[in-house]
Amino acid sequence: MGYYDQNYPPNPHRKKRSSWLVPVLLGVIIGILLVAVALPAFMKSNITLGSWPDDNESNQSATIQNDGDGSTATNTTVNVDVSTQITDVVEQVSPAVVGVINIQSQNNFWQQQEGEEAGTGSGVIYKNEDGTAYVVTNHHVIEGANTIEVVLSDDTNVEAQLIGSDLFSDLAVLRMDAEPVKQVIELGSSGNIKVGEPAIAIGNPLGLMFSGSVTQGVISGTERTIPQDFNQDGRADWQAEVIQTDAAINPGNSGGALININGQLIGINSMKINQTAVEGIGFAIPIDSALPIIQELETTGEVTRPFIGVEIYSLEEVPQSEWRSTLNLPGEIEGGVYVWSVDPLSPADRAGLQRLDVITELDGEPVMNMIDLRKVLYYEKEVGDEVVITYYRDGELKETTITLGTQS
Repeated sequence: MGYYDQNYPPNPHRKKRSSWLVPVLLGVIIGILLVAVALPAFMKSNITLGSWPDDNESNQSATIQNDGDGSTATNTTVNVDVSTQITDVVEQVSPAVVGVINIQSQNNFWQQQEGEEAGTGSGVIYKNEDGTAYVVTNHHVIEGANTIEVVLSDDTNVEAQLIGSDLFSDLAVLRMDAEPVKQVIELGSSGNIKVGEPAIAIGNPLGLMFSGSVTQGVISGTERTIPQDFNQDGRADWQAEVIQTDAAINPGNSGGALININGQLIGINSMKINQTAVEGIGFAIPIDSALPIIQELETTGEVTRPFIGVEIYSLEEVPQSEWRSTLNLPGEIEGGVYVWSVDPLSPADRAGLQRLDVITELDGEPVMNMIDLRKVLYYEKEVGDEVVITYYRDGELKETTITLGTQS
């Protein structure tokens, strides 16, 4: 069915359409007259959106001009000084953050060695003493380098010498001529940082193309631990304790500075989770844990850690069927490390440890895997300490005392 009216007579109560038209037309005419009269007067008064007074304006100047008809109008020029604490801090700190170029020798067609850039990263000038400047960067930034160059904030290239580096902390210390150095960073503390406080990362993302880049964020977490796989076998060899931040840290930022709002160094940027499902998670080595290693590298060129003299693997890497059939472990054992080999004349050899022994405790502290064992040795013990090792051999619980040595 379509629309139809069935020839009904007109509704006597229906209002005519033209009844509202006259008031509307009158309103439009009045509005036009008001605009025509008021607009010229408004324009002569020179009132604009930009001329209203503002308590935040730092500099204002006023000029008086004659409009030609005897009236005057005031033009206001506003000069705003845009200066914040962050920009001041970045300006102060940036000269202390440098680029680091890893140059490695390559043989050319004529079997002559030529230096080629193998990678770039960042570094931080933390000390200037007796004509020598000291730079801290990441171990992985300078690993395998035959020559190292430092690029200052003014693009000056200076050759640097490697004093020492450390795989486990991912830290390295360089020295260079201090003459072109203009700024040394102020050291802060990572022990009192709080989640949510501002954090600023300075470095050279994507190589030296974007040198001196600055990203801002917050401290997302403290005392985080992330696994590190040094030999790329898919198993964690160590767990690094780091600061988590959402300030963007990209390839090339490694070795750069993580600073607080006061411009103090609180961390050395080191790693970033490069996964499509994860954004805004960057990591830095806390300066409080880095500083003793930096000082040891600067003084001796290496980090000395306690040494047992065994090749070990986590028990979790062995099928549980082997726990019973080969290692003869009791059913209540849930973890440990098994000895694959013992270095001759090492502390472990002198203490009587043998192949396929399973270590479960060090000085009464449980050892569930290889990382647990290293943490006890590296964080709690020193060379020369005596340590009681609890282990299983052919299902029998044993103990032995070992005097920790140092690897030569």
